[in-house]
Amino acid sequence: MNIKPIHTEDDYNAAMARVNDLWEAVPGTPEGDELEVLAVLIGSYESNQAPISVPQTGLFEAITHLMEQRGL
Repeated sequence: MNIKPIHTEDDYNAAMARVNDLWEAVPGTPEGDELEVLAVLIGSYESNQAPISVPQTGLFEAITHLMEQRGL
């Protein structure tokens, strides 16, 4: 697991690409843990950016909702 803070749009895009790679990760595995940590980091980054026009449910909420549905 190579996790680092998300400070730039490039960092954000890399984190999103990694989430895509890990999407089917099994909870409780190193990959599942990495997916969970990335979701938190992405949510933090998104909440600190300039407001953008996003439906009431943002990307972080959508990711966490899907993770909860999959038992992550």
